Amino acid sequence: MAKKQITYNEAIKEIEEILNIIESEDIDVDVITEKVKRACFLIKFCKDKLHVAEEEIDNLFKEMN
Repeated sequence: MAKKQITYNEAIKEIEEILNIIESEDIDVDVITEKVKRACFLIKFCKDKLHVAEEEIDNLFKEMN
């Protein structure tokens, strides 16, 4: 079965959850490493989504002129 594509809002929510976990004082080193890796992936995903949206909006405005 194909894996569901995460949405921008879901990624932001997960990043916030990871930040809360990282900020807790009783986090294991192995866990923090995996959480930081996941957060980096999610941040890149969000940046890419925003870049694509910006390009699409720019193209729409160009078509209007």
